[in-house]
Amino acid sequence: MESIYLILIVILFALAISDIVVGVSNDAVNFLNSAIGSKVAPFKVIMAIAAVGIFVGATYSTGMMEVARKGIFHPELFNFQEIMFLFLAVMITNIILLDVFNSFGMPTSTTVSIVFGLLGSAVAIAWYRIHTDASANPELMNYINSAKALQIISGILLSVIVAFSVGAIVQWFSRLLFSFNYAKRFKYFGSIWGGIAITSITYFILIKGLKGSPYASHIMEDGTQLMDWAQSHSLQIIGVSLIIWTIILQIMQWLKLSILKFIVLIGTFALALAFAGNDLVNFIGVPLAGYNAYEYWIHSGTAADQFMKLLLKHHLT
Repeated sequence: MESIYLILIVILFALAISDIVVGVSNDAVNFLNSAIGSKVAPFKVIMAIAAVGIFVGATYSTGMMEVARKGIFHPELFNFQEIMFLFLAVMITNIILLDVFNSFGMPTSTTVSIVFGLLGSAVAIAWYRIHTDASANPELMNYINSAKALQIISGILLSVIVAFSVGAIVQWFSRLLFSFNYAKRFKYFGSIWGGIAITSITYFILIKGLKGSPYASHIMEDGTQLMDWAQSHSLQIIGVSLIIWTIILQIMQWLKLSILKFIVLIGTFALALAFAGNDLVNFIGVPLAGYNAYEYWIHSGTAADQFMKLLLKHHLT
């Protein structure tokens, strides 16, 4: 019996690899579109910068991992056998969904697909348990982590509104500042504007992006954690970053180098980093959660259909 579930674990990780290929081909458009569309650099240079961003972003994976483990459903109400089939269904569904959308040239979110895949699979497994096990909890909604699920769904919807609003505001101010007499105004304000733009990116990478990453718990020489140090010195980081980037961009202007191209490339790196930090969890979070469940079940010595998540929850949480 152990060999069957070991095979399922191997299948989960194989599906994760396939999911990464399909998912990145979907999201690559999002973080490469600006750079490739504006032709700020040769294609190979853009791809190299994006690749470095993906590599760095993979180490910035944050709390989204908990979504696969216990963010959508209550694992203590399922047994190990049900959890394995649930995770397997999620991975297969995710690949099919992303591949279909890619084939028709339609954009979609890997976060949305994994979240609603988990939600749908959990509902189906819970419904089956209720109708086949007389001792099961009869209330379907008790199996779902409703509060967390609603929080995640609200966050997804809110991100659309925030992206639209902030994009419109930034574009409005940019057009207001540079649309009329562009050459003269950009000569005087271009480096400052670019400094603000790159400082914003730096802030989200070093301070916001640091939260939940493996580097956050690094101990500084004064004994404080890196995350605590970054948050307590956020204003200094922003101020120093703004000054340094403004000076660098001004020097580039004096050397007749395009600072707009440089900003787009920095933005491409940041977007690739952000997508990798989020999508890595979307692709491998479920297989890792399944592996953790399998590892704990092996040491329990209990039958798969009897090993309740009352014990497994301790390991997953």
